[in-house]
Amino acid sequence: MDPAAPPLDVPVRGMRCAGCANTVRKALVAVPGVADAVVNVATARAAVDGRAPWAAIDAALRGAGFQVGTRQTRLPGAPPALDAAMATVDGVLAVRREGDALVVVHVDAEEPAAAVRSALRAAGGRRAVSEADPEAALRARELAAWRRRLLVAAPIAAFLMVAEMPHTAHVLPAPFTSPFLLLLLSSLVLFFSGLPFLRHGLAALRRKSPDMNTLVALGTLTAWAASVVGVLWPRALGVAPDDPLWLDTGAGIVALVVLGRFLEERAKGRAGASIRALVALAPRTARVVVGAVEEDVPVEDLVVGDRVRVRPGERVPTDGRVVAGAGTLDESMLTGESVPREKAPGDAVVGGTLNRAGTFVFEAEKVGADTALAGLVRLVRQAQGSRAPVQRLADRVSAVFVPVVLAVAAATFSLWWALGGDLPRAVGFAVAVLVTACPCALGLATPTAILVATGRGAERGILVRDGAALERAGALTTVLLDKTGTLTEGRPTVTDVVALEGDDATLLAWAASVEQGSEHPLARAVVEAARARGLALEPPDRFASSPGGGVRGTVHGPDGGARDLVLGTAAHLEAEGFPVGPLAALADARAAEGKTPLLVAVEDDAGRRPLGLLATIDGARPSAKPGVAALEALGLSVAMVSGDRRATATSVARGLGIERVLAEVLPAGKAAEVERLRAAGERVAFVGDGVNDAPALAAADVGVAVGAGTDVATEAADVTVLADDLTRVADAVRLSRRTMRTIRGNLWWAFGYNAAAVPLAAGVLVPLGGPAVSPMLAAGLMALSSVFVVTNSLRLRSVALGDDAGPAPGQDRAR
Repeated sequence: MDPAAPPLDVPVRGMRCAGCANTVRKALVAVPGVADAVVNVATARAAVDGRAPWAAIDAALRGAGFQVGTRQTRLPGAPPALDAAMATVDGVLAVRREGDALVVVHVDAEEPAAAVRSALRAAGGRRAVSEADPEAALRARELAAWRRRLLVAAPIAAFLMVAEMPHTAHVLPAPFTSPFLLLLLSSLVLFFSGLPFLRHGLAALRRKSPDMNTLVALGTLTAWAASVVGVLWPRALGVAPDDPLWLDTGAGIVALVVLGRFLEERAKGRAGASIRALVALAPRTARVVVGAVEEDVPVEDLVVGDRVRVRPGERVPTDGRVVAGAGTLDESMLTGESVPREKAPGDAVVGGTLNRAGTFVFEAEKVGADTALAGLVRLVRQAQGSRAPVQRLADRVSAVFVPVVLAVAAATFSLWWALGGDLPRAVGFAVAVLVTACPCALGLATPTAILVATGRGAERGILVRDGAALERAGALTTVLLDKTGTLTEGRPTVTDVVALEGDDATLLAWAASVEQGSEHPLARAVVEAARARGLALEPPDRFASSPGGGVRGTVHGPDGGARDLVLGTAAHLEAEGFPVGPLAALADARAAEGKTPLLVAVEDDAGRRPLGLLATIDGARPSAKPGVAALEALGLSVAMVSGDRRATATSVARGLGIERVLAEVLPAGKAAEVERLRAAGERVAFVGDGVNDAPALAAADVGVAVGAGTDVATEAADVTVLADDLTRVADAVRLSRRTMRTIRGNLWWAFGYNAAAVPLAAGVLVPLGGPAVSPMLAAGLMALSSVFVVTNSLRLRSVALGDDAGPAPGQDRAR
């Protein structure tokens, strides 16, 4: 994928198996402007690298037997002139009039939806009503259709089995065992319940891209054709009047495969429940306040600057800032934080959060695709649509699987006919081979597990960038934790002010004056301490900063004299040519207490000399110690990296239960420490706050940004934890390990099943006295194979994370 532009999200309808995904990818890559495409059969979406007109993409998909997913947007009261303008919008596939309303059928993606609304606003309109959830509606219709097909196929297949078996047929009246009646019923099952397999399978065969539907279509048509010949021209097959035909075989195969598809579709619907729950957080309407008038409008029609009222029990419709009133917002579904937050004028609110109490008015600052919720959904969908490296073997096998099975079926028929001259038997073995092979299990083994796992993580505020990151997280050996802002609160406070000359207030005022030029957390602590005392601060001249070392600047006192001050570590002072003197011993004493000393030296008319010392302390996060314990309980080696002097870092690490400390590491050196550990053979996760440690996050096998809140634009991170909760880093590792175990189990089943079932269906054990696999048994096994893979992946929904996992070692749940 091109890293410079996000992939184009293309909803695809009609995919059923890995063969379908391969066909869709070939069709998309052939479109001019498309460089590559990653197609996911579990999510029914494709991530396209490149740009092309939507009409070209839709035409390519239709030519391959599929179609792009669409959504309808209704524009009430639209002027007639808008019809032609809307038809030219990229992504609009059809327009029609229903009374005074214009109905626009467009691609169900962000860009076309935004383009439709832009065209509407350009024409002076505003109101548009979109279809609520076309994917859910389509899924419900498909599930209902498979249920109807099953209700037709199952009883008829059962009746045909009774009528065809010699030891049960005698219980039925003679008219009910007529071959012509049975053929009619068998045809009804095949051409009604089995019609989707025939239509898609034969179309795929014509396009020279055979898939699972092709195997089922050929198998059932072969059995049905043999039945027709046996009924109309029995001598052609050497069938005696009382011999059973294959009338029940084709119907039984269809019934079992339809049952499997029904169960599979229902399970796949449950697999995508998490992403639908995220999408459902956004309310459909917003109460816009215009003067003294309040009006409910579709949330899609909100624009930046709109003022919106939120009442108790309602969800915030979009991102903004409170301008009047107050409320208590539950942000748990977005961040995983269970404690509601009070919101007052000036506070930011996030779309999708629930107002527990109070009423307020906020001004919209972000709408549509720019909201935090839309970003979360986009990230989760991107992860669910990605492919893990472990899937590559399955992809290679799936690409040639169906042609190989067709060849095996042909060889099976030819061999059995040549050896025994028994045409019915040869047909039976060939049909069994066709319907027992299951490429779907191979195609679903990895995507369904990633779909469920990323959704489960999103429920707990854990966002995984893609399947590759999920796979790497399961193989970690070492976790490197940044201290400031990750293990600690990131809000240090000044605890000590020690002046070697003059008074403490003067030292603090001078130090704070210089630190005004810095945005480092320690600098903010010094400035806040000075302001809390009401000290007057002067703007510094000639300010300079040395990352990881300190700062330097000139301040002017009340006497008008200039003082050149240097603040920072002892090494920084010495590098600047200033003596440390007695400050070294004072700094060592504070560092032993877990404090961070800040040495101050001055140069004025009296020369260069040490001036004093400030000490700060940054409290540990409540989740730091339990988080470290949870990581170690997973068998991971935990280390802390800090720019603090060793005594300070060791003191903090000891309090958190960390034995391995990398101290006095400059910001630029964090990435080098990661590389050093990786060069030693360790698989490293770097955990930071995503603010100033992007190089280290990118250098690690897995970069984890903690405490991102609803700002999900942490580009360097592979995993983003929205809440300030380090125990969720362990949750991410636990989820990854379970996911990889599930994927491997799915792949073992898929490969093992096909490797064993196809030879058995071909009758390799029959010459040795072993049993033969009947076509109906083969169809049942094939149907259950896909259901097993999807159901096994669904078990990931029950992975215990966070509070569900019980208290981590060293953490008391009662707290």
